[in-house]
Amino acid sequence: METAVYVLGVLTSSLCAWLLLRGYASVKKKLLLWSGFCFVGLTISNLLVFLDLVLFPEIDLYRWRLISAAIAMITLLYGLIWESE
Repeated sequence: METAVYVLGVLTSSLCAWLLLRGYASVKKKLLLWSGFCFVGLTISNLLVFLDLVLFPEIDLYRWRLISAAIAMITLLYGLIWESE
């Protein structure tokens, strides 16, 4: 059951990233771009969770998961602070 939850997390965050970046392509609002980049990073983080806990439990990817999530949040924070209108 936990495998399904991890896969759904990856699919949901990648769908959000795709929708946000597609919205940016049509509207050209910078906040959509930074939000889309954030969700790309969260997709990578969720994928690393799946790899770490399901496929390769003997390899510790905890730091890489945290780093990718932190980069994603910093990207969104940058967009919210410096690129908002």
